[in-house]
Amino acid sequence: MNLDDPSPDELSSAEDLHLMLRVRDGDIDAFESLVVKHQHSVIGTVARMLGNPSDSEDIAQQVFIRVWKSAARYEPTAKFTTWLMTITRNLVFNESRRRGRAKIVPLHDETDEGPVTQHADPDASTPSDELLDAELREAVDTAIAELPEKHRLAIVLRRYENLAYEEIAKVLKTSVPAVKSILFRARADLKAKLQRYLD
Repeated sequence: MNLDDPSPDELSSAEDLHLMLRVRDGDIDAFESLVVKHQHSVIGTVARMLGNPSDSEDIAQQVFIRVWKSAARYEPTAKFTTWLMTITRNLVFNESRRRGRAKIVPLHDETDEGPVTQHADPDASTPSDELLDAELREAVDTAIAELPEKHRLAIVLRRYENLAYEEIAKVLKTSVPAVKSILFRARADLKAKLQRYLD
């Protein structure tokens, strides 16, 4: 592979920019393409922040309504995903403050159909292993839900959305060193809360 070839991330960013510039000109098809491409990421981030999968779809819809309404003023000064997550941050923080308290955050993937039916598998984990996994997931969910909202969002954006420190800094309106400090403190807090599972 040629070292000058663009990376998949660069190609994706270029596609986002091309679509968003079309959206800015009123292209509804380009807007629908952006929604399809990014809705899973937005819904996942909202669900992890607020802990309610049914609410997350409503708020994600509000995010994309804001994208459409703000399109005429869009300037490509940052990656589209950074701009999108900034809008998501604003709505999530507003909703979180409206509720006035942290909720349990489901970090594992869930489907609308409920739990997946398990079939007998001789190599599968035992029920006691599954119980421990479920307990650990719940403990992680609870620990993350108890983090301050900026710390929680930094963890979600870094761990689940794979955003670079620079992008997280723009979303949180802070510096890269501040993001690293936030993530360090958040991880230390999580480690302390989950110590009994790590021993």
